[in-house]
Amino acid sequence: MSAGPAGSTPKAAVRAALLRRRRDRGLDERARGSAAVAATLAARLAGTPVIAAFVPDGAEAGSGHLPGALAATGARVLLPVVPARGGELDWAEHSGELVPGRFGLLEPPGPRLGRAAIGAAGAVVVPAVAVARDGARLGRGGGYYDRALRHARPGAVLVAVVFDDELVDRLPTEPHDARVTAVVTPSGGWQALPAGH
Repeated sequence: MSAGPAGSTPKAAVRAALLRRRRDRGLDERARGSAAVAATLAARLAGTPVIAAFVPDGAEAGSGHLPGALAATGARVLLPVVPARGGELDWAEHSGELVPGRFGLLEPPGPRLGRAAIGAAGAVVVPAVAVARDGARLGRGGGYYDRALRHARPGAVLVAVVFDDELVDRLPTEPHDARVTAVVTPSGGWQALPAGH
């Protein structure tokens, strides 16, 4: 999810370098990696009644596969809706149809469920530019998911999806940054992270 400039912090410099590398990734690698990530998530989260996820853009891991693969497990899939104003995500149920929303992101056209709807999810699939092995997550800089995850239910699985080279040893963090409990990469599959223990 993009949300405008993220300042000139150490995080912004790391983010810019990673996004450049992501844009340069070949289409075949993106397609193979996205299919692998979606298949791993669907297998691992099968049986989870409610999953909050997102619609990856063309350069993100899971692009073209993610919501559909999760819905195929029989789960109720909630997808984010970026409001016209304010910095808190709303949520809507995935029905298979997606329409352009704020920042050009795709979202479901159905009824809005409110920001607390994420609390019904047993698993939350989170976008990331990179994830560190300690559970630190680097997003696009808008803070939407750091704020949204405050509404996640205690004990929910928070899993980020990234390409193999976006799982790194360390990332710059700030106190408000929400950590994830697992990460999925195309080659490494599902990996639990220390934040989940």
